[in-house]
Amino acid sequence: MAYATLEGTARYKERFRGRAAENHFRLEENLWLSSIGIGTYLGDWDDETDERYSEAVFHAVELGVNVIDTAINYRFQRSERSIGVALRRIAEQGVAARDELLICTKGGYLPFDSERPRDVRAYVEENFVRPGIAEFSDFIGGSHSMTPRYLQSQIDWSLRNMGLDCVDVYYVHNPEAQLGEVSREEFERRLRAAFELLEQKRAEGKIRMYGAATWNGFRVGMDEKGYHSLPRMVELAREVGGDDHGFRFIQLPFNLAMPEALIARNQVVNGERLTLLEAASALGVTVAASASILQGRVARNLPEEVRQPLGSLATDAQTAIQFVRSTPGITLALVGMSRRAHVEENLQLVRVPPALPEDYQQLFEQVGE
Repeated sequence: MAYATLEGTARYKERFRGRAAENHFRLEENLWLSSIGIGTYLGDWDDETDERYSEAVFHAVELGVNVIDTAINYRFQRSERSIGVALRRIAEQGVAARDELLICTKGGYLPFDSERPRDVRAYVEENFVRPGIAEFSDFIGGSHSMTPRYLQSQIDWSLRNMGLDCVDVYYVHNPEAQLGEVSREEFERRLRAAFELLEQKRAEGKIRMYGAATWNGFRVGMDEKGYHSLPRMVELAREVGGDDHGFRFIQLPFNLAMPEALIARNQVVNGERLTLLEAASALGVTVAASASILQGRVARNLPEEVRQPLGSLATDAQTAIQFVRSTPGITLALVGMSRRAHVEENLQLVRVPPALPEDYQQLFEQVGE
């Protein structure tokens, strides 16, 4: 069974001795992980985009990124399949071994197959209802499910798409989607059942760790309907998996325009109000930041008071990524990169140390003046 290991990720890190800056690689979950990961969300569902993504993933691994992030529904399963092509090429050309790479995917949303079907209901019936994987009623809003049978099918599909035996991190994708239609009590029952299935998949060697990849859940106030309590999620995982449970990662948007994980005290740990990043640290959960450049919207026309404390880097995109990877409590900044040129531009940061704490603090002092 092949998956990321301490020995493998240390080997990958060692190959970049003298080329990667100090603290580009961080030791989390007993793995050496790059401070930047490649994401695969955006893009058309066509062969040309598939090829670009495969090339981008291959080149990112060449340049010092050993974290690859995707989801089964991204580009109608094409992103996972593009990663599979890249991984085969990476192995064939000896660029990296499987145990050197952390590969993460997500399940929850309905995945179409390569393109949007003309008749969605017929697609769901053929692929999920008739095989006994799900009922129509299992899909909240017609598109989101986290029942055990459904997640089991999605894990199997993802493994086939990428040609893997095991996924390193499997996220329940935007579980807050359920809270628009079910009570908090029912939501927790469903989440607990999902975690039971994921613990079973860990025991079978299909996944190594799991978590929750969210958009709003960890950013909103505690009284919001879609709010997630990280301590409660960890408690549910402990109930089904014991102290050695696999709930070890969370993912949420964090960038110059969406700083809630750093500043909003919307988590309660041992009776104390904490930020999400403080709570994750206290609970031993690794944080991956998605939307690091917010699809480019926070990577243009940045003022000098933002650029200077972060190192006056060559591009605004690099500056936006530098902000995220320099934030205390965030292990890695995920950046969607589907073009080789973007990979080469953004991964110049591999050779640049993250901002020092005093420089990072200066950023907030200058902005607050």
